[in-house]
Amino acid sequence: MPGAERGAGRRGRRQRLSRSADFDRVYREGRSHANRHLVVYSFPRGEEPGGEGEADPRLGVSVGRKVGGAVERTRVKRLLREAFWSTAGELPERHDFVIVARPPAAELAEKGGEQAIEESLRELLEGAGLAGEKAA
Repeated sequence: MPGAERGAGRRGRRQRLSRSADFDRVYREGRSHANRHLVVYSFPRGEEPGGEGEADPRLGVSVGRKVGGAVERTRVKRLLREAFWSTAGELPERHDFVIVARPPAAELAEKGGEQAIEESLRELLEGAGLAGEKAA
C-alpha cells in the first residue's frame, strides 16, 4: 500500500478526537492558526496516564455545511486526514489538533486534490512553528 512506510493510512481510535469535550478543550484552551482554506487549533496535552502510544498527536476534523454537500464534505475530511498524517512525523508529541475546513477548501480539493490540501496544511503548520524546520 503506498504511503504505508510513512505512517500514512488508517489510524486507531487513540489517535482521533471523537468526544465533544475533547474538541471543546482544544477550541477553548488551544492556539489557532489560519490561512484562506484551513484553521488549525493545537493544544499540548501534557503528561497523561495511559502508557505507550500516548505521545502521538491526535486529530479532529470539522467540515461545515458551507463547504458543500455530504459527498464533498466527506471527501474534504478524508483528504485532510491523509494530509495531516503524512506530516505527523514532523509534529510535536502529546498535542491535540483540530482542523477546520473553510468554504474555499472545497475548491482547493477539487482543483488540486490531496497534494494541494497537504501543501496548504504544511504551509500553515510551518508558519505556526508546529512542523518543519521551525519546529526543530
